[in-house]
This record gives sequence, structure tokens and C-alpha cells, in this order.
Amino acid sequence: MAMSSSVPYLLRAVNEWVLDNGYTPYLVVDATIDDVDVPTEFVKEGQIVLNISPTAIRDLVMTNEHVMFNGRFAGIAREIYVPVRAVLGLVAKENGEGMWFPKEDVIAVDEDSVDEDSDSDSKSEPGKPQKSKKPKKKGPPNLTVIK
Repeated sequence: MAMSSSVPYLLRAVNEWVLDNGYTPYLVVDATIDDVDVPTEFVKEGQIVLNISPTAIRDLVMTNEHVMFNGRFAGIAREIYVPVRAVLGLVAKENGEGMWFPKEDVIAVDEDSVDEDSDSDSKSEPGKPQKSKKPKKKGPPNLTVIK
């Protein structure tokens, strides 16, 4: 049986770590993902950066499925909803420290995608080279300060 995604757990931990160090947590979101509810007028190149510090927002909820909170954008109160699969990263505004999540990490793993190179369940034929599973290299998203 496949384990659930580690992303929501890491999001909560990184958020707490950034706050404990006195920095401002910024949530970087892929606004093109279905069910994302953010102010589209602040989306740039398909992404939005959201200040999720307790002084900037209210009622932050981080579950295993979504991040939700209330915030003000240009003076207008909005409820923000971000599915975990749309989160690209959580970083400190002041120094960029935090964690980035490749899109592959936020997609549920099915049993067929489990690493076949493990010693206990190797399905490769003897003498036949195994395909290497190299992650696709992507550059990190651009972080833009929204005032």
C-alpha cells in the first residue's frame, strides 16, 4: 500500500520553522491548477506568492488536502483556497530559505510507481540493464514580492 504524500506534513513543519526563526513565510502557488482560489489579478506567469504570516492573514488551516485562509488583497477581504498539489514551495521572505516541491512530489503515488530497483522486489531480468530513473531538471519558480 502506498504512503500518503509527505508534502502537507513538510508544509506545516517548514511554516512553523520559518515563524520560529522570526521570518515571514511565503507560500508559492501554481495558480493554473484546478480548484485554486486566489486573486487572479495578482497571478504572474501562472504563479502567485502569498504571505501567510499570522500578521498578514487570519484563520490559517493546513490539512493534508489543502491550505486555506482569509486575507486582504488591495483592501478587499478574500478567502484563499489552495489544494496541496498546487503548492510549489514555502520559503522565508527575508532569505529564501525553505522548501520547494517538484510537481511529482505532490501527486499521489500508485503501487505501480514504487521503485523497482529495490533488492526485495526487483523485476528486472538478469544481465539486462535497468532503466535509470533520473528526475527531470526544472528551474525553481520565480519568487516575486507582492506589496
